Amino acid sequence: MFGLGSTELIVIAFIVVLLFGGRKLPQLGRSMGSAITNFKKGLNDPNQEDKKDDEDEAKKS
Repeated sequence: MFGLGSTELIVIAFIVVLLFGGRKLPQLGRSMGSAITNFKKGLNDPNQEDKKDDEDEAKKS
């Protein structure tokens, strides 16, 4: 994993807790998870956005 050992990962985790605080970590994890999920959905179906745009234009007409 990029040549990082357990000590480096613990130091990084400690810095993250200091920066964001314990209360914001679950919210940060949730938003990161949803961002990754949306990104993967976008990679699997790149034409989905085009279909939505076509449907919106059809409704306006």
